[in-house]
Amino acid sequence: MLPPGTVYLPTKFKQATLVDLLDRALDKGVVISADLIVSLAGIPLVGVNLRAAVAGMETMLRYGLMRDWDERIRDWESKHAEQREPALLANETTILRMYGALWAARGIYRAWRPGHIYLTNRRLILFREQPAETLLEIPLHSIKGYAIRRETHFTGRERDLVYLGLRSGRSICLCAERHEELLSAMAMEMSSMGIPLVEETSSPFAALDGEAAALMAGEAIKAESKMWRQVPQLGILGDTWRPGRLYLTGSRLVWWCDTDRQVQLEVPVGRLGGADVETMDLGGLIGERPVLSLRYRNSHGLETALLTGDGLWEWKQAIETLAEGTEACPRCGGLAPKERLLEQGCPNCDWTSPLPKGQPAVAGRA
Repeated sequence: MLPPGTVYLPTKFKQATLVDLLDRALDKGVVISADLIVSLAGIPLVGVNLRAAVAGMETMLRYGLMRDWDERIRDWESKHAEQREPALLANETTILRMYGALWAARGIYRAWRPGHIYLTNRRLILFREQPAETLLEIPLHSIKGYAIRRETHFTGRERDLVYLGLRSGRSICLCAERHEELLSAMAMEMSSMGIPLVEETSSPFAALDGEAAALMAGEAIKAESKMWRQVPQLGILGDTWRPGRLYLTGSRLVWWCDTDRQVQLEVPVGRLGGADVETMDLGGLIGERPVLSLRYRNSHGLETALLTGDGLWEWKQAIETLAEGTEACPRCGGLAPKERLLEQGCPNCDWTSPLPKGQPAVAGRA
């Protein structure tokens, strides 16, 4: 025993490491006590009293701390740990299991929800383990057909997406680790049920979903694909690239913005002026990429929209094919179908053709 009045001085151990410090703190525990008073001109205004204990759970429980929390957490984990796979029905067996994700698009929520795809002899299931949740559950007899679409992300990565068309008219989009194996197994199971799994080469249900499907109802779609568009500067925000889908019908060209959930570009076919494909530096990690420069005319004059995505040269050809039947009004420069200018005059101003019907038009291409 040390004599009374002995002064204890701190001892420095150079061999101690951060691991030793953490082990000491978790095993023995650390108590932090602090009192703080904030004053102004000598007058106390705010008082802060801090008491904190840091230790491993075994130490905490040994001193009677956090027992209720520990019991509740262990109880929750024990209940949810029991379900690591989806619950199967009677006489239902799992045929295939692989990693996958579901494209969820409801209202403003649009994201991929990952999990594991389970194909049984009766259903197609997407199950997430943590927390345990069934993200998708479809009876095989409700599937009408499928389509495969290869899409390129804005970063340049390509992947094949599986679109399943349901007999109810809905469609769902899946990303599967081995989609060919999944579709082959689905076809075999559905064939044993007397139901064929038809591949939709034209992808009528793969093109549209949600609000976009309602907007394009009744129109024959000539071309469509995922397309990023450069949205002009708005307020303090500069020009930004946003994801969406580009649709071309016999009467209009439409770009649907995925993030804002609305049409942000709509051009009647008669106002299309053509398109060019050029390589542009988009900055950042993206670098140089081919960009579709779309020319069209609106009430403000000639405008240009920049888009990038898949099949830009095919889009250029499709747009120019439709634009070939348009002419520019010699007075206001507005685009309109050639026959419309010759027969009825310009729809944007009062100009009428002085030439007899059947004579070549005086208007030039924009």
